[in-house]
Amino acid sequence: MKICILDGTTTNPGDISWAEIEAVGELSVYDFTQPDQILERAAGAEILLTNKTPLDGAVIAALRERGLRYIGTLSTGYNVVDVAAAKEQGIPVCNVPSYCTKAVAQFTFALIFAFANRVQEHSQSVRRGEWTKQKHFCYWHGEFMEMQNKTLGIFGFGNIGRTVARIALDLGMQVLVSSRTRRELPEGCRWVEPDVLFAQSDILSLHCPLTTETQNLVNARTLALMKPSALLVNTARGALVDEAALAEALNAGRLAGACVDVLSAEPPPADNPLLTAENCIITPHIAWAAKEARMRLVSVVAENIRSFLSGSVQNNVAK
Repeated sequence: MKICILDGTTTNPGDISWAEIEAVGELSVYDFTQPDQILERAAGAEILLTNKTPLDGAVIAALRERGLRYIGTLSTGYNVVDVAAAKEQGIPVCNVPSYCTKAVAQFTFALIFAFANRVQEHSQSVRRGEWTKQKHFCYWHGEFMEMQNKTLGIFGFGNIGRTVARIALDLGMQVLVSSRTRRELPEGCRWVEPDVLFAQSDILSLHCPLTTETQNLVNARTLALMKPSALLVNTARGALVDEAALAEALNAGRLAGACVDVLSAEPPPADNPLLTAENCIITPHIAWAAKEARMRLVSVVAENIRSFLSGSVQNNVAK
């Protein structure tokens, strides 16, 4: 049983083990694979694993002829795989749901607190010597934001959105929710239409998948609905946001700030307007990357493969 990982470095730069997957079959791991290298590297592999290396219909069909039986993603998202083509070829595509729910929720609030409490700004000012020059025991730059009684808007209410809501409620926040699928809400949360969510949120956090309906969800029109004092947080997908429109709103002072862990192109080109926008915190798509979460990911990937080999496919998105 040959198993091939096309882009292992982002999941495992060397600090965790592939042992659980190696126990299932003969494993080959490539750090990074260009599209024109896929057929050569994956030839003869029955199990193919990818994180961000795209697998289109032509590649899947060609690999099917060379023995491919199964595709797994080293992620929850699976938009890099032509799922319809895989289904047509009779190949399951199995993802890893929920492995990083707590990690992403934690990181969401790390971004919020970084903005609300200006932690890095003040740490840097102390290291520049500003505190040693003060007459008083403390000082601060700008205003802080206390979470209690603020309104958090959550767009998308899957596992991560629900976890973020519970944390917000514990902080004494009011929680508004807008989502394609309605489910039972925790006490203290309220369903609203999207425009109401944009208009009433002090902090708006995105936790929805990227679809044709949600692409550019945050755009010039919806940004105009937001309070000038509001904060936008995106730990979901970069293309949910019209980045030019967001940069314009930030630079014009029509929005207080934005915290984004994802961009529409990753890595971003140097001319991405958010890279130079005012009051914009950007991190390099790392909300999911806690070591514990990545170890959990590898365990689920291995279990997905074992289930497939036993005839009981789990987490198959190509049904």
